[in-house]
Amino acid sequence: MLAWGRTLPPLVVGVVTALLAAAVLAAVHHAEVVAHRVGEPYGSLVLAVAVTVIEVALIVTLMIAGAGAAETLARDTVFAAVILTSNGIVGLSILVGARTGSAVSFNAEGAGASLATVVTLATLSMVVPSFTTTSPGPVFSPPQLAFAAVTALALYGLFVVLQTGRHRDYFLPVTGDGTIIEDQHATPPSAGATWTSLALLFVALVGVVGNAKLVSPTIERGVIAAGLPISVVGVIIAILILSPETVAALRAARRGRMQVSLNLAFGSAMASIGLTIPTIAVASIWLTGPLHLGLGANHIVLLALTCIVTVLTVVPGRATLLQAGVHLALLAAYLFLAVSP
Repeated sequence: MLAWGRTLPPLVVGVVTALLAAAVLAAVHHAEVVAHRVGEPYGSLVLAVAVTVIEVALIVTLMIAGAGAAETLARDTVFAAVILTSNGIVGLSILVGARTGSAVSFNAEGAGASLATVVTLATLSMVVPSFTTTSPGPVFSPPQLAFAAVTALALYGLFVVLQTGRHRDYFLPVTGDGTIIEDQHATPPSAGATWTSLALLFVALVGVVGNAKLVSPTIERGVIAAGLPISVVGVIIAILILSPETVAALRAARRGRMQVSLNLAFGSAMASIGLTIPTIAVASIWLTGPLHLGLGANHIVLLALTCIVTVLTVVPGRATLLQAGVHLALLAAYLFLAVSP
């Protein structure tokens, strides 16, 4: 609040950036406390929604501020989140879980249902706009945008209801023979500590939004000065937001709870689309300029390849270091093409 409305020197920008990173870490920490209290799969849901709220807040804040990539910022950030989660978090989690040479196990039904939802949301929201003809370019017409927003929100809501209700067992960690692993970690926090973390989670989210608005011009200038495509701004935002989520997934994989890692990965991708698109649709009422949601040809190819590879990873219910290597290779290809399209 002290820095709003002022021209910030480089030193202050560095301080604000550090506070932004700290706010993100604090938000995820308090989300983890709440998650520990409510258990799985609710815990993964709390983390995914908390991270997505941060992402949506950042996107809307930057778009309102008139960022140079405002018309493509939502698409670039959401697509980066999908690739970073489906290839980065999944690949690294398998790598950590299978580090001793054995395969990791998870519930193929739960992982498959999550993946199917992610693929459907990504295709309807970011591939279809590239082929519609009502509006020129990779842009939805207002009725199409409204349909995509309602569909995304409804599909995400249906998934959450089934994940936490009728099909809850599909999303619990399992052993190699399919036996569900019961929670055996530390004693859950008290109700008072949980409510305190819930309140501090809200405070941290407000801090993220405020600090992001302050450093966004510096991020844009840095990307432009480096001669990189403006879409890299969306990649940076996604990396920043998903880094704590990645740490949480790797911790779960290290404890042999690969299903939790997949819940975090696919849940984040799903929430990123299912919550961002409806929010952007509402925000477009007062935002000026076109909203580009459709992906380019190279990104559509990467998304299709990611979907095929991930299906082959989750269907057997087991994965080895080979699958980790394939996912990480796709992640490397995406990052390389982001800076050298």
